[in-house]
Amino acid sequence: MQIIKYPQRADWKAILARPTFDTSSLNETVSAVLSDIKSRGDKAVFEYEAKFDKVNLETLAVSEEEINASASLVSEELKSAICQAIQNIETFHRSQIFETKKIETTKGVTCWQKAVGIEKVGLYVPGGTAPLFSTVLMLAIPAKIAGCKEIVLCSPPNKEGKIPPAILFAAKEAGVNKVFKIGGIQAIGAMAYGTESVPKVYKIFGPGNQYVMAAKQLVSLKDVAIDMPAGPSEVQVIADETANPRFVAADLLSQAEHGADSQVILTTTSEKLISEVLHEVEKQTLELPRCEIAQKALAHSKLILLKDEQEIIDMTNQYAPEHLIIETADYMEIAGQIINAGSVFLGHYTPESAGDYASGTNHTLPTNGYATAYSGVNLDSFVKKITFQEITKEGILRLGHTIEVMAENEDLHAHKNAVTLRLLE
Repeated sequence: MQIIKYPQRADWKAILARPTFDTSSLNETVSAVLSDIKSRGDKAVFEYEAKFDKVNLETLAVSEEEINASASLVSEELKSAICQAIQNIETFHRSQIFETKKIETTKGVTCWQKAVGIEKVGLYVPGGTAPLFSTVLMLAIPAKIAGCKEIVLCSPPNKEGKIPPAILFAAKEAGVNKVFKIGGIQAIGAMAYGTESVPKVYKIFGPGNQYVMAAKQLVSLKDVAIDMPAGPSEVQVIADETANPRFVAADLLSQAEHGADSQVILTTTSEKLISEVLHEVEKQTLELPRCEIAQKALAHSKLILLKDEQEIIDMTNQYAPEHLIIETADYMEIAGQIINAGSVFLGHYTPESAGDYASGTNHTLPTNGYATAYSGVNLDSFVKKITFQEITKEGILRLGHTIEVMAENEDLHAHKNAVTLRLLE
């Protein structure tokens, strides 16, 4: 990890830059694959599964028998943990249910909104180096609560053409309707356009690598909505001299092990803490099964020493981290000044891992600085809000002249006439 001491504000942008990789051929590849899937459907998907996921499939859909059998292949301990996580995630997301209120804006003019679940949604659950069954819960549970009628899930199969049992068990428990053995670009294309096997959806959710993110952004231009541009994972830790260096190091590594393109940052005013955390990071990294992946992420990660708390707050809001952990004595005071972050974890006993799995908040969050404008996935992500209005005869008499004047001054005389005729009735 790189140690940076008292950087000038003019240098912050360069210091906080996310890791970049050669993507010169990425968009060209993604566009070609999407176009092929759009024109050839299932046949193209089968070919790309063989090419990218290295598996020759006989069918894209996971059978009901496979889904039902998953329960017997998951340990009782894991099933219990998944069920407890489901309960907490449901509790938190149900608290977000929209309550309709009718508002009389003028006597006789009543307006209101109704929240309606998006009818068809597609969920992408990465496989790759880790089977992210927790992502199934984070996406399917709010979709179910929102009232989405068709919940389609795609996840890459292993070399035997199977999806990990934990993903299938989580999908069944969370209310997914259909599961497909499709990964990467081809999964996004199949859900965006629809194929002989895969239904076309109206909105696609879920994280992924740079290819998945590029595919989501391309299909969102005219074919389907997406949740957000979610890419490689990242965490920033704010810590002071009261922080436990072992906790801080563990928090940094919990994100570093996600992938080589992940980024972790520590910001502090304590030079002693930096030294202690660096020692712990080096020690704990060697104990990780995913040590090699974590080391690659650490190579472009940073320990930043700043002069005071205000600089830390300013740098945090400029960085806009996906995950922010505040391990300081005055964490609530600092948290109150954070305006750009995906999800914030407060105090010495709140690891980011809790949000990833079971505390109840959603772990699908904006990365790469998008937290300046995007929220993480929540119940609202799965609904659309329709406005209604009802105007009585008294209401049109009270409001009509205002509408007439505004329409006439925009030279939209048919608009004016639609009111005038009612006023003369």
